Amino acid sequence: MTATSILSERQKDELHKAILDYLSTSGFEEAFKALKNETENDDFVPDPKQKYAGLLEKKWTSVIRLQKKIMELETKATQMQEELNNAPTRKPTSSVDWIPRGPERYTLVGHRSPITRVCFHPVYQMLASASEDTTIKLWDYETGEYERTLKGHTKAVQDIAFDGKGNHLISCSADLTIKVWDTNNDYKCIRTLYGHDHNISSVTMIPSTDIIASSSRDKTIKLWEMSTGYCTKTLVGHLDWVRKVFPSEDGKWLASCSNDQTARVWDIQKGESRMEFRGHEHVVECVIFLPTISYPFITEWLDIKINNSNKDQAVAGQYIITGSRDKTIKLWDVSTGQLLSTLVGHDNWVRGLVVHPNGKYLVSVSDDKTMKIWDLKMGRCVKTIEAHSHFTTCVSYCTTSPIVATGSVDQSLKIWQCR
Repeated sequence: MTATSILSERQKDELHKAILDYLSTSGFEEAFKALKNETENDDFVPDPKQKYAGLLEKKWTSVIRLQKKIMELETKATQMQEELNNAPTRKPTSSVDWIPRGPERYTLVGHRSPITRVCFHPVYQMLASASEDTTIKLWDYETGEYERTLKGHTKAVQDIAFDGKGNHLISCSADLTIKVWDTNNDYKCIRTLYGHDHNISSVTMIPSTDIIASSSRDKTIKLWEMSTGYCTKTLVGHLDWVRKVFPSEDGKWLASCSNDQTARVWDIQKGESRMEFRGHEHVVECVIFLPTISYPFITEWLDIKINNSNKDQAVAGQYIITGSRDKTIKLWDVSTGQLLSTLVGHDNWVRGLVVHPNGKYLVSVSDDKTMKIWDLKMGRCVKTIEAHSHFTTCVSYCTTSPIVATGSVDQSLKIWQCR
C-alpha cells in the first residue's frame, strides 16, 4: 500500500531534482541513473545555476539550525517558568475593590468651553457630557469615540441626568430651561420646562418616580412631573443660590446645598425642610446621600451604631456628604444635623463627589486639578490622581463597568480604568 504524499506535484519534482543533483555531485552514478529512470527525469542534466543545485544540503543544514534554536528556546522557557513559580505572589484584589488609577484610558475632546457635568447611561455604554458651550455630547466610553451632539440650549448647560432606565436624558441650563431628551427616539427634545427665574444649576430624577428635581440661582428647588412638564412643588428655604440637589435611594428625601454655606434635607412628599446643616466656611458646591451599602464601612470608621439593629434593613437617607469651597468634605448625620467627620486633603474648592458602587470608597474632584479616593472604612485618602491640567469640575462612576469619568475647565473629559 502506497503512503499518500503531502507534497504537491511541483514540490515532488523539485525534491527529485534536488536529490538527483546531490547524487550526481557526490559521485553516486548508479543511484543517480536509477532514480533518474524511476522518476522519469531522462532529460535531467545537473546545472549549478538551477535553483535545485545544492538545495538538499541547504534544507538539511537549515533544519539542524532550527532544531538547535527550538532546543535553546525550550531551555529558556523552562528557566522562565521556574523563575515565575518562585516569584513572590501578590494577593489578588477583588474586582469590587477596584479604584481608578492613572494614566487615563481615554481623553475625549470636542467641547469648546469648560465641562460642567459627566453622566453615564445606566444601561448602554454611553457617556454624556454637558458644557458651557451650550451643548451636550454623547460618547462611547468603551471605544472613546464621539457619537453625537445635542443642541437646543442657548446658554451654558449646567447639569445632566439620565432617568433610572435610561429612557430619558434631563438637562438644565443658564438659559432658565430644563429639557427632556428621548434617548429611544434619536435623542429628540420632547419637552422644555419653564419656571425658574435665574440660572438652573442642578437637575436630577427622583428614583422610581416621574419627578424631576431642579435647583437654581433664584434660591428655590422645584419638583416637576416629567410626563406633563408641570411644576408640582417649589421648595423655599435657602438664602442664596442652590448649587446642587441629590435624591435618596428610596426617593423620599432630597439633599441640597447652597451659596448660603449650608446644606439641607427635604421631605419630598411634604415639600418641607427636614434638617439644616451648618459648619462649612464657604459655598457648599456639592452634596450626596451616603448609600446604605456604605453604612457598615462608616460605622467601623467612626465606631457608631446604625440606628437599625438589622443592618440589612438600613434606612436610606441617614447620612449626607458635602463638599465645599472651604476645601473640605464633611459627613453629617441627617436625623440630628450633627457633623460626624471632616475630610481634609484638597488644596482648592471641592467640586464633585461620588461613592464607589461597592460603598467602600468616596471619590472627590477639586479645583486643585486632582481626583482623590477616600477609604470610608478608615476615613482617609488612599490615592490622589493628577486628573486634569485645569480645575476638575465633575466626576461620575459607571455602575455597569469598572470605570470613572471626570470633566474639567480644560474642556476635556477623561475615562479612568479601575483596577
